[in-house]
Amino acid sequence: MAILWMNLAVVFAVAFLARYFSIAPAMVASSLSFIRPNKLLVFVAFLSLVLVSGLRSNIGDTYFYKHTYEISDFTWDYILNQKDIGFGILQKLLKMFSNDPQVLIFTTALITNLLIIMVLYKYSRMIELSIFVYITGGLYLVSMNGMRQCLAAAIVFTATKYLLNGDWKKYMLIVLFASLFHESALVLIPIYFIARFKAWSKGTLFLLFLSVLVVAAFDQFSTLLFSAIQDTQYGHYQDFSEGGASTIRVAVNGAPLLVAFFGRERLRELFPKSDYIINMAIIGFVFMIVSSQNWIFARFSIYFTLYQMILISWLVLLFRKKDQKFFYYVLLICYLAYYYFENVISLNIMYESNFL
Repeated sequence: MAILWMNLAVVFAVAFLARYFSIAPAMVASSLSFIRPNKLLVFVAFLSLVLVSGLRSNIGDTYFYKHTYEISDFTWDYILNQKDIGFGILQKLLKMFSNDPQVLIFTTALITNLLIIMVLYKYSRMIELSIFVYITGGLYLVSMNGMRQCLAAAIVFTATKYLLNGDWKKYMLIVLFASLFHESALVLIPIYFIARFKAWSKGTLFLLFLSVLVVAAFDQFSTLLFSAIQDTQYGHYQDFSEGGASTIRVAVNGAPLLVAFFGRERLRELFPKSDYIINMAIIGFVFMIVSSQNWIFARFSIYFTLYQMILISWLVLLFRKKDQKFFYYVLLICYLAYYYFENVISLNIMYESNFL
């Protein structure tokens, strides 16, 4: 964990300085604008994220990705017979240059983190908070485990502009492209139309009610769901028996939404299109509630946790000016405590690298 702790410290410090030396004013004509952090310092933070992730030799299914890359001959017949052909094509291209599986790990880490940081750079109000939560909230570690799905999620995340502007055609094209890397990205097609409603409307309440209903009748729900997907590449998930997401994890996902609800009018003043970001975060929370019964549903929340990182970066500004610093520190302490609990006490993560 030593390298992971060092990475967290470096990335947060550099990202904080990037906002401190931002090139745009925080206030314009009495209304809050999007600031632009210092690009060079953001690049340094990005570089640290990529090096630690891309040079790892363990964590999650990293070993299996490396093993598959080593033993497979990525012919077109092989690729077309496998699931998620986009990832197969990526491996075929990389293998033209090197047979070293570390190239695959590094390239995937590079693309995933690049796309995520690009979007956070554009839409986060306090980019150091977004990146801090990216690490301490667990998604950064998940990107080293569920490589393909996180790559697909990062690709869809770049369509945030089209989600906010209502350009559904371009949004769908990006989703379809992302589905070549992980088919589960297709869930974002119907989700787009749900997310375009006003936040905290009756539709929001219905979603939350539905998630509670699913939890209450989970046995019946899971039977119907797994019957529907038994002939797909995800049919084996019906045998998944590793329990559900912890109550603490569900609470961590829900707490920012509670703050956003009480400050919803102020948030609309600061960020007029924040409703769509909030809706995506709420949908992620719904998946997380359901995942309390079966952890596999937390996989879908990967696509929505990215939007929560944008949301969190605006929450500090919902408080009175004299209280903002206090809430900022509370956020840092709570997420740091959660990071320690989840990765040291609960999972006992051991980071290994042949380079670092």
